[in-house]
Amino acid sequence: MIRIRNLVKTFNGTPVLNGIDLDIAEGEIIVVIGPSGTGKSTLLRCINLLEQPDQGVIEIDGDAVDVGHASKKDVLKLRRNTSFVFQNYALFANKTALQNIAEGLITVWNKPRREALAEARSILADIGLADKENSYPAALSGGQQQRVGIGRAMASHSKVMLFDEPTSALDPEWVDEVLQLMKRLAERKQTMVVVTHEMSFARDVADRVLFMEGGRIVEQGPPQKIFAEPDDPRTQAFLRKVLRR
Repeated sequence: MIRIRNLVKTFNGTPVLNGIDLDIAEGEIIVVIGPSGTGKSTLLRCINLLEQPDQGVIEIDGDAVDVGHASKKDVLKLRRNTSFVFQNYALFANKTALQNIAEGLITVWNKPRREALAEARSILADIGLADKENSYPAALSGGQQQRVGIGRAMASHSKVMLFDEPTSALDPEWVDEVLQLMKRLAERKQTMVVVTHEMSFARDVADRVLFMEGGRIVEQGPPQKIFAEPDDPRTQAFLRKVLRR
């Protein structure tokens, strides 16, 4: 369903993504792991064109875009096929939980306000926050804010959901409620690409784990293979470090 070829991104002449090739099947859960600064988040942001790649082709559900020369129409096409969950929630502070979820339905998908609000209420119920529809982000816990962020992504009914370290900004007590919601989405066969340091989530939920280092996909495979018998010495060294914490 998703095909990425020769995705390249540099910042001030420094390579960050070095020719990424990646295929993702419909309903597949991809978890991306690796040291900080190796291009994991940049990969997600380039798929969504939040960052402009230098070159490459991204094809989602048959729609191919030359991302190095993407037009406004191309950008809209990719963004309508993807949704993004940010590590810092990125909610509108002046809008309620209900309004945050409904906003994209109204402004991007041109749904009538009443219809958008009804769908947003349904999503709030689904994520266990029906009683928070009139609450502003400042009145919500970090876990609740991130669940609203995921609800906003759910509202787009996108082909693929992109998660950029969705629990890294959370206090430990809120991490599990966000991971449980993500697990429910995985059970529904929502295609997902997740950058995370939560190794237990990667082990339990991923169909495939990608290890990135130096802007490249160094190794990939089923979690049982990556965690038990990684082939590349860089993967082995990384896992030894993070798993003994």
